[in-house]
Amino acid sequence: MNPKEEIDLLRKELEEAGYKYYVLDAPELTDYEYDMKMVRLRELEAAHPEYQSSLSPSVRVGGQALDSFEKVTHEVPMQSINDVFSFEELRDFDRRVRELVPDVEYVLEMKIDGLSVALEYVNGLLVRGVTRGDGIVGENVTENIKTIGAIPLRIQNAPERLVVRGEIYMPRSVFDAINTKRDELGQAPLANPRNAAAGSIRQLDPKIAASRRLSALIFNIQSATGISFEKHDESLRYLSSLGFKVNPVVGVYETIEEAYDAIQRMGEERQKFDYETDGAVLKVNDLAARELLGTTTKAPRWAAAYKYPPEEKETQLEAIEINVGRTGVLTPYAVMKPVRLAGTSVSKATLHNRDFIAEKDIRVGDTVLVRKAGEIIPEIIRVIKDKRPDGTEPFVMPKYCPACGEEVEENAEDAAVRCVNPLCPAQTVRNLMHFASRDAMDVEGLGEAMAERLYEAGVVRDVADLYDLTEKILVEKVGLGKKTSENLLAALEASKNRGLSRLLFAFGIRHIGQKAAKVLATQFRSMNGLMEAPRDAISSVRDVGEIMADSFLAWRENPKTEQILARMRDAGICMDALEEQRDIRFEGKVFVLTGTLPTMSRKEASDLIESYGGKTSSSVSKKTDYVLAGEDAGSKLTKAQSLGITIISEEDFLAMLQ
Repeated sequence: MNPKEEIDLLRKELEEAGYKYYVLDAPELTDYEYDMKMVRLRELEAAHPEYQSSLSPSVRVGGQALDSFEKVTHEVPMQSINDVFSFEELRDFDRRVRELVPDVEYVLEMKIDGLSVALEYVNGLLVRGVTRGDGIVGENVTENIKTIGAIPLRIQNAPERLVVRGEIYMPRSVFDAINTKRDELGQAPLANPRNAAAGSIRQLDPKIAASRRLSALIFNIQSATGISFEKHDESLRYLSSLGFKVNPVVGVYETIEEAYDAIQRMGEERQKFDYETDGAVLKVNDLAARELLGTTTKAPRWAAAYKYPPEEKETQLEAIEINVGRTGVLTPYAVMKPVRLAGTSVSKATLHNRDFIAEKDIRVGDTVLVRKAGEIIPEIIRVIKDKRPDGTEPFVMPKYCPACGEEVEENAEDAAVRCVNPLCPAQTVRNLMHFASRDAMDVEGLGEAMAERLYEAGVVRDVADLYDLTEKILVEKVGLGKKTSENLLAALEASKNRGLSRLLFAFGIRHIGQKAAKVLATQFRSMNGLMEAPRDAISSVRDVGEIMADSFLAWRENPKTEQILARMRDAGICMDALEEQRDIRFEGKVFVLTGTLPTMSRKEASDLIESYGGKTSSSVSKKTDYVLAGEDAGSKLTKAQSLGITIISEEDFLAMLQ
């Protein structure tokens, strides 16, 4: 067999194996057999570049990294679907539909919690994959799309041109496996499958997307040449025949009561699926009826998304433990018997402070009802009192710090219990972690595990000690390998040039967050200027005020502060402002950001707003000037509309900067 024949055979075998594995969930090859065939194919393609193909299964492992994503305007707008939260709202939707379509038939599908994309095929070949973005303009993520095994690179017997819409998601099993691995490596876990999928598909390096093992379910034909259908479920069967993994239709119903009963059954069974779902989508099945019903500017009138309430489960509280934060505050948290909530295994939940515990009368041994606030943060809703075992005792905060053994101080005003020992190891380790975090000095490789090793080895007691580290110290006293030591030292060297605002934030001065650090750096331009500035000059700076000024002065007057600053100056740390305020066109304007923006993160947008003198807020009020809204904007957008506040898209925002 010559090389071309072997390449063609391997491609065919791998395509068939991938279809059976990713689409039919019926694998025939073992993972090892599949991997060996893929290795052989890549070897042959490398040796014979004349046979390279953009449709080869080898592209699934990821190609060259990109510099940025191209913007693409959708031929057919990718609208969102209006949410409903009760049977009454669902009945209202049905009533509005029946005013125009008396004999309506509904099709019911699961609502996949992922990232919506449009896939374009020309003569059966995948030519482009585009994110939803704001529904009008998305991003070309074709190279990342090609890494997803459930999305065919070519389809047989296809129309000349076909555009389909689907949802990319991270399977629960993959999400759990990745987080288990990240935990073993001492890395922060991925927050939830939806964010993980969205973050993976927007990686500029396709190899990263490939490593995340995403999947996809297709649920609509956006446009097609030469074919037409009368009903939606008919079009889905057609897509399935082409080789797409299609969102399974739960059923077709003639009454809203039947549909609601099915929605409730689906809600009870949704944990059985290997994908996250937060609701069910009800659609008019007849496509001509959809045309009659029409759409609004944002959503179709022929569909509704029933959102399930936050999942709540009972579990047992096994212990209440204490975390000592970098400011010395003792925060209690619950250790519970693991329970699965919103796609992840939950075994811990914050208990905030002593007042929270007392108000809910939470005791070790209790059966508690838990949920995830906003589908992300685990919280205890209440105690199931009739299941309380005998002999439980009310919880009392410790009198001594569990990290250093020193007596703690209580603050009646904010219910805080605080360790004030400046040498407390828990505070030192967390100070190191905060100092090295991405928004501060961004010292890659200096996470919790490394900070603990440095502290336990006795080589780091404050942040200035970091810049005294040498390869000899790291290898002989800490026990790091040569390469790890070199990488950490290189990261520390790079951190010396982060500038004044990030250095101020990195010090973890109480009440001085990123915003305050930026405005102080912009105003005073150097650490020397700040250290010599009178209190009134600091408190009068926009967004600073009395409390922050007093907090900064307390830090500044601490004798240890000047010692640390002197050592850091000697180490070559930049203590001057790097930021330049270009203009202040947004001065006095308050922005609220909500939803997922097409091309930038909310932090990036917030940084831009602040660089032009504006302010960002986390809540909408009458003082809000603009709401910058992206995909999946929620209650903030609704409140802004009710208050008549100006709502802008990312495109509008960028136009304001031009």
